Amino acid sequence: MQIEFSKYQGTGNDFILIDNRQGQCDNLSQSDIQCYCDRRFGVGADGLILIQLCADAAFEMVYYNADGSQSFCGNGARCAVHFAGNLGIDTRSVQFKAIDGFHHAAQCGDEVKIHMQDVHEISKVNDDFVLHTGSPHYVSLNTDHSSGNVISLGKSIRYSDKFKEEGINVNLLSVEDEGIRVATYERGVEDETLSCGTGVTACALVYAKLFPDNGRHVKVFTKGGKLEVFWERNQHGFEQIFLVGPATFVFQGKIERC
Repeated sequence: MQIEFSKYQGTGNDFILIDNRQGQCDNLSQSDIQCYCDRRFGVGADGLILIQLCADAAFEMVYYNADGSQSFCGNGARCAVHFAGNLGIDTRSVQFKAIDGFHHAAQCGDEVKIHMQDVHEISKVNDDFVLHTGSPHYVSLNTDHSSGNVISLGKSIRYSDKFKEEGINVNLLSVEDEGIRVATYERGVEDETLSCGTGVTACALVYAKLFPDNGRHVKVFTKGGKLEVFWERNQHGFEQIFLVGPATFVFQGKIERC
C-alpha cells in the first residue's frame, strides 16, 4: 500500500503532510513515523503531520516528531494550514485543533499567521529561562550559534538530570539591532533544526520580558529564514501571541508503507 504525501518547509523546518481525513493512516506506528522521517531511507523530515476530520474545528492537526513522539509544533502548524488550504479548506481565517487545544490561523498566499496559546509563566534557571509555548523550551542568552555549540550545549541541557525524562528544547538567543537571532536544538529530532516555531515564540517572550519597553513584536532571524512574533501583556503574562511567517510547498509524492 502506498501513502500519498506532500513535503513542506517553514523557514527550513521540514515536514511530511498527509491527508488522513479518511483514516487510512490511523494505525501508523512509532517505527513507521521514524521510517518516513529518516533522511537516508525515507522521505526525510523533522516531523510528520496528519490532517484529520474534527467535529469542533475545520480540521485537526496531529503532529509527530521525527522520533515518533508527539507535541505541538508552530512551524508545522503553519505548514498544516497551508496544506489544508490546498485540500480545499478555507484557510483565510480558520480554527484547527492540536495537541495543546484550539488555534486560530489566517493564510494569505504563502504567509501563515498562527495564534499561539497564552503564556503565564517564565521561570528563571540560573541566568537562563524555561517556559512552555505548546512545547517546553529552555532559553539561554548566547551569541555562539555555531552548529557545534548548539548541539553540544543543547544535548547537555536536554539530557541533564532535570530535563532528561520529559525532554526539553534548547534555544540560544542573541539580541541584535534589527531583532533577535535564535538557534534551536529540538527534542524529538535530537539535533539542531534550522528553525523552531515554538522556540522562536519562547525566545521572543523572553526578549519581551527582558526589554519591556521595546514594543509588542519582534523580528526573529533563524538559520532557515525570518519569522515575526507579536504579543500583548496581561497581569498573568502574555496573551494574543501570534507567530507569523512563510510556509512553503516543496514537492508531493507517494511512499510504500514501512
